[in-house]
Amino acid sequence: MLVNDMYKKILENLGTAVVLLDNQLFIQYMNPAAEMLLAASARQLSRRDIAEWFGTDADQVEGLRHSLRSGHPFTRREAKLRNQSEQMLTVDYTVNPLPMQQENWLLLEIEARDRLIRIEREEELLTRHASAQMLVRGLAHEIKNPLGGLRGAAQLLERELDDISLHDYTQVIIEEADRLRNLVDRMLGPRKLPDINDVNIHAILERVCSLVAAESGGSVELIRDYDPSIPEFRGDAEQLIQAVLNIVRNSMQALQTSHTQNPSIKLHTRTMRQITLGTEKHRLVCCVRIEDNGPGIPEELLSQVFYPMVSGRADGTGLGLSIAQSILNQHHGLIECDTRPGRTLFELFIPLELNHESVR
Repeated sequence: MLVNDMYKKILENLGTAVVLLDNQLFIQYMNPAAEMLLAASARQLSRRDIAEWFGTDADQVEGLRHSLRSGHPFTRREAKLRNQSEQMLTVDYTVNPLPMQQENWLLLEIEARDRLIRIEREEELLTRHASAQMLVRGLAHEIKNPLGGLRGAAQLLERELDDISLHDYTQVIIEEADRLRNLVDRMLGPRKLPDINDVNIHAILERVCSLVAAESGGSVELIRDYDPSIPEFRGDAEQLIQAVLNIVRNSMQALQTSHTQNPSIKLHTRTMRQITLGTEKHRLVCCVRIEDNGPGIPEELLSQVFYPMVSGRADGTGLGLSIAQSILNQHHGLIECDTRPGRTLFELFIPLELNHESVR
């Protein structure tokens, strides 16, 4: 009895989800880690068919049945499961047949992969953005030096020209040099350190809404879904306004140029707990979701939208999202994007405190 109690205590304290299925693929036991993963108690799922988790994925259910018949274990990587909250999960699971009274039962060990996949994706995103910024800074240095010399030479030449009508040509050189310098400065993003003060995220969003409403002339519906309990945090309000405005303005322009029926942009705020951004785990994070019902971002551009000079519009500079990502990085946060026809979603994650821990 003592041994059985010890085994039960071990199972109940495992971080890996463990589920026991009978020969009909009904759930007979699940440990607390499995209850948390599947968003349901063992009592709720008792005698429930495992096929409900896999939805229409008959191959996974057939794999379990084959293991029952053959007695052979197997492992599946990055499989899709659906928990009781209708949330799709990415998991690795191992199936081991257990002989029970002349018939096989199945022991499933399930490990959630979503968090690790998210860490890898965000780390890659941050690395790629940092690499792009380094490249831009190198190019900026190489471009701005000759531009300065070109501008200075044009000014000296203008002074030596007796014919006033020729000054138009030197002015073209000077103005184009200034335009290129300003473009390079915009590519570099904000160069000053953030002016850190207490910031209210909803004040920032309302400022952006007022600007976009004025620009769009009321042609785009702005929908708010705010969580008023989100506390203030330390940040640079002006830079955050710029970051959010760049994203919302992009959405507005996409809606207008695509002539979307009933165009709308939804701004949604919530807090999230124990969220990993890149390699750092934060206890509390503010999540701002900016969602529009436009045509979506072309698939070939999706992985590059945060690079400088990448734009889906013929008249776009491709700097708005790159600058927004730089600003969020300065606030220890990041921006993610998901899109499909009829829906584009940007998620801004901003830590509400800086007492974070490394996940490594």
